[in-house]
Amino acid sequence: MLLDLVKDDISKDNTNFRKSITARERLAICLRFLATGDSYASLNYNFRVGKSTISAIVVEVAEAIWLRLQPLYMALRSKKEWADISSTFKERWNFPNCVGAIDGKHVVIKAPDNSGSLFYNYKGTYSVVLMAVVDPNYNFIFVDVGNYGSSSDGGIFSRMNLKLALESNSIGIPPPKELPGMPELGLVPHVIVGDEAFPLKNHLMRPFPGKNLMKEHRVYNYRHS
Repeated sequence: MLLDLVKDDISKDNTNFRKSITARERLAICLRFLATGDSYASLNYNFRVGKSTISAIVVEVAEAIWLRLQPLYMALRSKKEWADISSTFKERWNFPNCVGAIDGKHVVIKAPDNSGSLFYNYKGTYSVVLMAVVDPNYNFIFVDVGNYGSSSDGGIFSRMNLKLALESNSIGIPPPKELPGMPELGLVPHVIVGDEAFPLKNHLMRPFPGKNLMKEHRVYNYRHS
């Protein structure tokens, strides 16, 4: 399926001097790199393709994959789709009024030249940050890639388009509604859940901080986690 989607974008013409690398092989090289993190030298040995050629293939094919899949799987959702996500969070994870779970992933890199400590993270490695929101089935519904490894999750979130979209309610999040069995709380907004690195907002829930918590807070943190 993926090959059918991107083959027109990544196919090359044969020349009088040599046959081109097929779209199937170009896709296989890129997917192997993305799946394993193998070095170009390792891929060079496995596929019998030069390292410089592999580096160009990975960039080109990855971009083609993104351009083809993003409109299909990461487009703005309708109110019905958000409602379905919320319903599945309640059924699968027993967390009502939830429309996503957010966290950051540090993708380890070689430190760029003259970058100082910008990419140096708290784990002692150099990285860029992938910030992602997933649905109850672990599918990505929003991503933001490329922030410095030295940035905190909360700091990255404060600069994301997603934050502005949540505050302005411009992405179709369902309106507030009562929690099951708790009508006395009134209408409660739909939220994205994150860990303690994120701020507490109307549309962003984080755990109760600290260790010496009341039983009710511990129960909530368990369900939140």
